[in-house]
Amino acid sequence: MPEKVIQPLFHISTADYIIIGIYFLFVIGIGYFLKKYMKTSLDFFLSGRTIPTWVAGLAFLSANLGALEILGMAGSSYKYGILVAHFYWIGAIPAMLFLAVFMMPFYYGSKARSVPEYLVLRYNEPTRAVNAISFAIMTVLMSGISMYAMALIFQILLGWDLNTSIWLSSIIVLIYITFGGLTSSIYNEVLQFFLIWLGLLPLPFLALKDIGGWNALLKRIPEGFTHLWSVTGTANSNPMGIEYLGVILGLGFVLSFGYWCTDFLVVQRAFSTKNIRASQQVPVLASFYKMFVPILVVLTGLLALALFPGQLGDYPKQPYDMALPLLINKYYPVGLIGLGITALLASFMSGMAGNVTAFTTVWTYDIYEAYINKNATDAHYLWMGRIATVVGVILSIGTAYIAMQYRSIMDFMQTIFGFFNAPLFATFLLGMFWKRTTAWGGFWGLVSGICSAAIMFFWLLPDKVFTSSMAGNFWRAWWAWLVCFTITIVVSLFTKPKTIEELKGLVYGYRVTDEDAKALAWYKKPEVWAILSVIVLIILNIMFW
Repeated sequence: MPEKVIQPLFHISTADYIIIGIYFLFVIGIGYFLKKYMKTSLDFFLSGRTIPTWVAGLAFLSANLGALEILGMAGSSYKYGILVAHFYWIGAIPAMLFLAVFMMPFYYGSKARSVPEYLVLRYNEPTRAVNAISFAIMTVLMSGISMYAMALIFQILLGWDLNTSIWLSSIIVLIYITFGGLTSSIYNEVLQFFLIWLGLLPLPFLALKDIGGWNALLKRIPEGFTHLWSVTGTANSNPMGIEYLGVILGLGFVLSFGYWCTDFLVVQRAFSTKNIRASQQVPVLASFYKMFVPILVVLTGLLALALFPGQLGDYPKQPYDMALPLLINKYYPVGLIGLGITALLASFMSGMAGNVTAFTTVWTYDIYEAYINKNATDAHYLWMGRIATVVGVILSIGTAYIAMQYRSIMDFMQTIFGFFNAPLFATFLLGMFWKRTTAWGGFWGLVSGICSAAIMFFWLLPDKVFTSSMAGNFWRAWWAWLVCFTITIVVSLFTKPKTIEELKGLVYGYRVTDEDAKALAWYKKPEVWAILSVIVLIILNIMFW
């Protein structure tokens, strides 16, 4: 049967197109302005470690505030209800704070330029190679998701050609990253952060006012969609098909810590600051922003469920991800539509650019310099970084077409995280906190974890075994982590560990002391603000129990 033809939702005005055009020019202009400051590879890949803490904090969150957050989470909220808020609270905040308090001192103190480079210091070259290659694959897959999501949405909203949209977004991201490297990406992410909030924040309030307020909303959606924990006693009592243990172990522990603590896409933003203390403050600051993102996406998905029950099936590709666009079409007038579309565009380009810059850094430092050309000049690595940016964008275009095979962006992305990030967290956890972990224990544990994730996905525990695809993602991630954790311990017990001298600055108990931090006033310490963040997190979970 021929695919159903969907008429464009929006008929936007010239004023709306002008707003979109100004945004395109502005992001390219930022990259062009910063080009003159890209004199070394450190400038290009890590912003010369000079980014202010508050800027890095916003970029830390904005790098994650892409297609997954805006469209994928709103669509998942339509599908699963308020349970999706777990991705922002238990599925993010504890891990972000753990990264800040415990892991950043190792990352920054070791002088590693990337997450894979830390692995070669703690373990060995084969372990770094496995992580670098798998991370490179993951980043181009994720960047492709952002490209495809943007192209699909703009085809449905405006009638733009799918392929044209993919290539247009790719070219713009390519230009400003090639000019300004990570610095360009970071400052554009800060711009995109404010654009997203400015463009989308009015939407849930307009819809909530129209529907009659919060209590009226609760009456129009099923009860299982309105609670965080009270409906997770059994898998059959909630739309996500997952019990509380799966939420805690699969999402709150493995997927969350695997992403926020080891994914170089977000950690790279903290690497760009001037010292250890500043790098610790970045995730703590971002945790406060993160807790309130559900106002944009989870509440939006619930409102779409109340206003358009059963109507998203009219869209043959990724139907749940149409929840947010339908609300924009219903409530935004001319001009504000242009701002809303620009906010969506910013979210896609933020996710795309973040993944491309992370790919470029890992390719240049951890693959090209490590294994292909070890003795080149700094100017050569800077040149290679720009070439890798072009290659990364081209590969992302290819993976955009892979994303077309999935009906939900969120499900696809969590599957990818389960393959790569879940076992990687076990490798880092043992490496940083157990000095007996050996180089070959880390290598074989990581390989086993990745392979077990693939085996479970394709053969042992496919989606059809679970009540929902999301439940499958949670449990496969947990088992992949456990396999990596177990194999690493077993192999380490039969192989030779590194000496204490080799472990200095890399393992808990032997880490480099930050003397400046001792003189800080108590209210400036990252640990104090981390505790405050935990208190706010607990209050939010109780409110929506």
